[in-house]
Amino acid sequence: MATQAGPQPVVAAERSQKPSGTLLIGLSLGYFMVLLDLTIVAVALPAISQSLNVGLSALEWVTNGYTVTFAALLLTAGWLSDRFGGKRIFLIGLVAFGVLSGASAAVNSLGALVGLRLALGVAGALLLPASLAIITNAYTVPAERARAVGSWAAITGAALAAGPVVGGLLTESVGWRAIFLVNVPLALISLVITVRLASETARKPRSGLDLTGQLSAVVALAALVYALIEGPAKGWTDTAVVVAFAIAVLAAAIFVGAEIRAGDTAMLPPRMFQRGGFTAALVAGLLANFGLSGLLFVLSLFFQDSRGYSASVAGLAFLPLTIPTAINPIFTGRLVGRIGPRVPATIGFVLMGVGALIQAPFTGDSGLALAATVVGLLVFGFGISFALPALVAGVASTVPTEFAGIGAGTLNSARQVGASLGVAVLGVVLSQASSNASGTRLALIVGGVVLLAGALIAGTGLRGRTPA
Repeated sequence: MATQAGPQPVVAAERSQKPSGTLLIGLSLGYFMVLLDLTIVAVALPAISQSLNVGLSALEWVTNGYTVTFAALLLTAGWLSDRFGGKRIFLIGLVAFGVLSGASAAVNSLGALVGLRLALGVAGALLLPASLAIITNAYTVPAERARAVGSWAAITGAALAAGPVVGGLLTESVGWRAIFLVNVPLALISLVITVRLASETARKPRSGLDLTGQLSAVVALAALVYALIEGPAKGWTDTAVVVAFAIAVLAAAIFVGAEIRAGDTAMLPPRMFQRGGFTAALVAGLLANFGLSGLLFVLSLFFQDSRGYSASVAGLAFLPLTIPTAINPIFTGRLVGRIGPRVPATIGFVLMGVGALIQAPFTGDSGLALAATVVGLLVFGFGISFALPALVAGVASTVPTEFAGIGAGTLNSARQVGASLGVAVLGVVLSQASSNASGTRLALIVGGVVLLAGALIAGTGLRGRTPA
């Protein structure tokens, strides 16, 4: 009897220490909210344009105001998560995101809206790496951690595609301001769960904040996005545009030099690039969001301006893209666990590229054109559901464990840089075209080619098997 009773308390203790599934839901909900805000604005853009009386370039700033600060500050957010604890940073980000979202619903001018979008990007940047750091800390068994990361990616990946659907329905039924108010209850639920169930992550002793790297990164991205957005209206030879391009190049060079000199104390430690697959995952992540955000921006305007859809119908038109992202990532997570991220990511990029190109020849409103839109978005959605979880797993398997928070920040920073560039570059394509339909056609071709290039990078650069 003594030998049977001995091990039972140990088993009970191990089970009691297993992370609660509710914790994973709470963390994923916070991240879901952040990614939802990246895409929920898309379908509301025409309504915002009419309400605030602004044009195409202003709409690009409404979208990119969020992604610019989000992308530029994710690396610093990873540093803050490692330095001060993931739970503390996550809670600060949640409170700020909820408050700023409520304020965004009350604005009456473009300047105020863009300013709040910039601030929301800062709050969102705090949430993303901190949530993954908490998951990494909570799930100590590698197999359980892999499943948790896969579930986290699966739940939150759906937000990218659900945004247009939710945004369209809210804009049509309540008004465009409701797309910001929806964040408030989501933030509160995530806050309650995290406060109750999350444990603080270990604080890693690191040197002071890499101000040179951070400032140069912000300046480089902001200057590049400014030049791409304002170039079509001002002219590519306009002094302000030319100066902005020059500042972007100079700031990027300063950033690279600062990171090399700082070594492991840098905002982006060069040692992270020594393991195979990390650089490929970053480039692939950039191209994935270039295609996704660019397509959402272009098609949201096309559906309403050229096909005459209402906001709710335009949002529902994205349902074929939404469905695969809500279901397939669970399968993708298991597939990545068995064979590694290379094959799933490559399949995903091929499907995304084909999904965009299928729609390009059909920018009318015939039955064939509508069928091409449905099929193209469905294929694109399956591509997202393969590519994004695979890239998350690819980074998690290549960065040193002590850089878990900043590794997550780096991947998502690359992705949001891609999102900003996708909206800006494809916005240039739209602005130079003779009509919205012809601009949409060319933009889909450009996006499709970029995504097929992502398939080549994923297929040759990512690892075939995730290390144990």
